[in-house]
Amino acid sequence: MHPQPISTYKSHLFLFNLQKKLEEDETPRDYQSVALILGVTGISGNSLAEILPLSDTPGGPWKVYGVARRSRPNWNEDHPVEYIQCDISNTAETQSKLSKLTDITHIFYVTWASKPTEEENCEINGLMFRNVLQAVIPNAANLRHVCLQTGGKHYLGPFSLLGKIEAHDTPFTEDLPRLNFPNFYYTLEDVMFEEVAKKAGVTWSVHRPGIIFGFSPYSLMNMIVTLSVYAAICKHEGVPLIFRGSKEAWDSYSVASDADLIAEQEIWACVDPNAQNEAFNIHNGDLFKWKHLWTILAQEFGIEKYGFEEGESSVTFAEKMKDKGPVWEEIVRENQLLPNKLEQVGGWWFADLMFNGPGTVRCLNKSKEHGFLGFRNSKKSFVSWIDKMKAYKVVP
Repeated sequence: MHPQPISTYKSHLFLFNLQKKLEEDETPRDYQSVALILGVTGISGNSLAEILPLSDTPGGPWKVYGVARRSRPNWNEDHPVEYIQCDISNTAETQSKLSKLTDITHIFYVTWASKPTEEENCEINGLMFRNVLQAVIPNAANLRHVCLQTGGKHYLGPFSLLGKIEAHDTPFTEDLPRLNFPNFYYTLEDVMFEEVAKKAGVTWSVHRPGIIFGFSPYSLMNMIVTLSVYAAICKHEGVPLIFRGSKEAWDSYSVASDADLIAEQEIWACVDPNAQNEAFNIHNGDLFKWKHLWTILAQEFGIEKYGFEEGESSVTFAEKMKDKGPVWEEIVRENQLLPNKLEQVGGWWFADLMFNGPGTVRCLNKSKEHGFLGFRNSKKSFVSWIDKMKAYKVVP
């Protein structure tokens, strides 16, 4: 018996899948898992919202609730997610809106709030997470797992003390002890341990990415959109694309975490028993230097002159961009971009912080030993997210 030609096979497969989809659309879906994403419009939440509803996502089929403080943006509307606008810093509002979601099986907490001091960060972020857990845990009878995303500050200390205290030596491993300084990541872990312990059978996982490459015009720490906006302004003004940071940051090895890869690890930790009640580092699995990605950034925006320049590079993003609001508005108008203000899409403080010193490296052995083998090519990841920003008219 001869096999069917590939083209015929694909035609049959297409018709089969089409018929299957039509049948699924006509009948209620039997969901195996129900996710609650806190921070669904953020850089990691947006990737979770895209990946969880896919038919081949482990643990599925998934029903997905997505929570964010602001009204739903148009760039998030194509995700099959039940969107809930809720300010989780408001205890009464959180209880009112989230306690009704009795079918939740998995919580993905991938949001945070920023305050002037780390003590205030600990207070507000601890309150938000506790509000969510106290609204959901007593009312979701089938809750199985709580996923918490933190990050590299676990090893380095709070933003206000970066470079000013003795942090852990690299490569960072998950078993390193906490630093003896206030850190809202530690507060979030403590809140989770306390609240999860109240319900038998609920497991947890903690995920610690590095600089995240992903998509969200709403993210407080989106390096992709920040650098793309900076490049667009340089292109518009016809000036060189100068790297604004230290020579160490320019020349040293760094790691990044693709937002889709983070989502994949977080979903894996929810469904694989070998991964539960553990903390995991997550990054793309390769190394890069910003001097090489800077060439790619220049190419993406058609800029011929770029690089590190002694003296000029020490002028920070915040200083260089402080009066560029009208320039960005002109770029938005000319290119019919989403009407975001410069302060909404330019995280200059974050870029200045990340480029102030050498990159840091963390170990992935624990994640791999527990069974997660995902990876990304950081250069390709960098380009793909810039292209997505362009496709959604966030940058020209």
